[in-house]
Amino acid sequence: MTTLLELSEVSKHFGGMRAVDGVSFGVQEGEIYGLIGPNGAGKTTVVNLISGYLTPTAGRISVAGTDVVNVRPHRLAAAGVARTYQNLQLFDESTVLENVLIGRHLSFRGRRWQMGRVRRREEAEQHEVARRLIDRVGLTDVIDVDVTELSYGMRRRVEIARAMATEPKLLLLDEPTAGMTRTESDDIGELIRAVNAEGVTVLLVDHNVRLVTEVCHRVIVLDWGKVLTVAGPTEVWQDERVKTAYLGTNKRLRSEASDAGS
Repeated sequence: MTTLLELSEVSKHFGGMRAVDGVSFGVQEGEIYGLIGPNGAGKTTVVNLISGYLTPTAGRISVAGTDVVNVRPHRLAAAGVARTYQNLQLFDESTVLENVLIGRHLSFRGRRWQMGRVRRREEAEQHEVARRLIDRVGLTDVIDVDVTELSYGMRRRVEIARAMATEPKLLLLDEPTAGMTRTESDDIGELIRAVNAEGVTVLLVDHNVRLVTEVCHRVIVLDWGKVLTVAGPTEVWQDERVKTAYLGTNKRLRSEASDAGS
């Protein structure tokens, strides 16, 4: 298989704090790759480094064999890297359709000075693509509703649809089920599988043990910015280092991990 995303000895320091410390891993094309760890492990920092919002202190990051260190986020988006955010970043007072159309900006070929049929045809084409994406995430019934009126789970779906509107090769999902009910998180899991089945490689950051176990092909565990282990989605929960660092002494989470590994 082809390696789509590769990190080699990547570090990020903030003053004396090493948020990411010598992290190396590779994500294969067509894979759903889980990135987990306790709070403060460096997960979101890794996503920010991959997506160009931060520059590594050291190390190399490549996408499809091309070094992307110092490449700005909009350039990475044009190259096929899309992301969602741990904290929702939608355009309030805009509809579902309008938010997803914003994700289509890279696909507009026309210019503002173009008038008449050419401009209208392209706008119609982009609206149709956005509508199909909205239907894919199950939000057709609220397509013209302001996003502020939607439930949290629905807003997460809008964000995923907007990321997919850029037609990514690599989709970075940062805590897509945070704050969701079990039913909502199960729905997101099905959506991730569907997106992946269409050929999109996914890097998934999430605290949901069951979701990560059910949808990921491989899982990497970080703790204090360092890699603890890389393993299959069931084997990873059998590692005592993972239980200690990620799950701690929380009996409920230990039980979930045991169930996931059985």
